[in-house]
Amino acid sequence: MHQPKQPPEFHLSFAGPIIMTSALLIVDMQQGSFTTATPRYDSDGLIKRLNRLARQVRRNDGHVVFVQHDGAEGDAHHPMQPGWKLLSDLVIKQEDLQVRKSSCDAFLNTKLLEILKAKNVETLIVSGCATDFCVDTTVRSALAHSYKTIVPRDGHTTADKPYLSAQKIIEHHNHIWSTFLSPVGPASIPACGEVFA
Repeated sequence: MHQPKQPPEFHLSFAGPIIMTSALLIVDMQQGSFTTATPRYDSDGLIKRLNRLARQVRRNDGHVVFVQHDGAEGDAHHPMQPGWKLLSDLVIKQEDLQVRKSSCDAFLNTKLLEILKAKNVETLIVSGCATDFCVDTTVRSALAHSYKTIVPRDGHTTADKPYLSAQKIIEHHNHIWSTFLSPVGPASIPACGEVFA
């Protein structure tokens, strides 16, 4: 498998007409989270769906933002480790953006909010790994920041836990997000193929 190029770091240089648009956040789809020791539910199918969704976002003049976790020293997601790199089957374009984070919340102490404001984004589509950690925290934070939030119900994944299967964890969080109380209401939970239907 080929090694993907990394999306460029974001620097503020926005010019042009003010157009409210959408951004697809692809959270923590990194090699360190997808190993034989850490199998994720339907990972191959998820990658294909996210590539198709990202293509639709770009065609609709939206933005694709790859969020990568910077792990501590000794962690598989440390930037100097192979596990920090994005999965090789993800399609990354030159215009895509990158946000680096060090907690479950993609907004906390990152450039994400700055990017979204500079790009006049009003709708966020949140996807990636893991449903019950970084995806969940980022969805809640997006709603708290008053962004209209879409979480494709088949656009995120996690691993089985001793107390619950990955499928049940995904179902549970889809329900929570679709009934969540926030300034802009709950998240919308379509399938990946329905986001632009």
